[in-house]
Amino acid sequence: MSVPVSQTTTLPGTSPGPMVGNAIKAALAVWFAAVLILGASGVYQGSPGQPPLPVFASAVAPLLVFAAAQRLLPGFREFLLALDLRLIVGIQAWRWAGFGFVALYANHVLPGLFAWPAGLGDMAIGFVAPWWIVALSKDPDAATSSRFKLWNALGILDFVVAFTTATICAMTIANDTPPTIAPMGQLPLVLIPAFMVPLFVMLHVVALMQSKRAKA
Repeated sequence: MSVPVSQTTTLPGTSPGPMVGNAIKAALAVWFAAVLILGASGVYQGSPGQPPLPVFASAVAPLLVFAAAQRLLPGFREFLLALDLRLIVGIQAWRWAGFGFVALYANHVLPGLFAWPAGLGDMAIGFVAPWWIVALSKDPDAATSSRFKLWNALGILDFVVAFTTATICAMTIANDTPPTIAPMGQLPLVLIPAFMVPLFVMLHVVALMQSKRAKA
């Protein structure tokens, strides 16, 4: 029998407390500030014909830290499992802002090879998010459905496609022939791949973790 996510229990002594939440907030603030500083200093601006390795590293490093923390720190893992799944899903609705990529393409700022799949993919995930909030509110067991898992998997796949097309653009489109992918390595757009993307991936992972816990 599946268990509603909001009613999962934890072992005595492992209940997540305010300290874990405060530590996460501090880590997010430091991470965001680091991306701002590195972006302002031009660290993310790649060389012509080369893959955007600085941006890629900035996206992958937090994910590795997150994976290690949720495996090695029981308190952190329990905190994630105790979060309101509807809130986690609701944050994904912000991805409707992927329309901005399409708008930047229309204004000759970003190449279509990147802007269209990245923009439409984000918009699709963001458009469906409110539907899942309603579904989870009516039936917490919806979190264990294959459709919910598929939606989260597609949300992660969208980012993989975006990074792939961005890499292709960086290696095949000269920086002196606009539109190029170069603006994605500059502020404020670099905040998307270096901060927002890994954060949204983490949220998808937490949703899948809660789905697995609910089905146990």
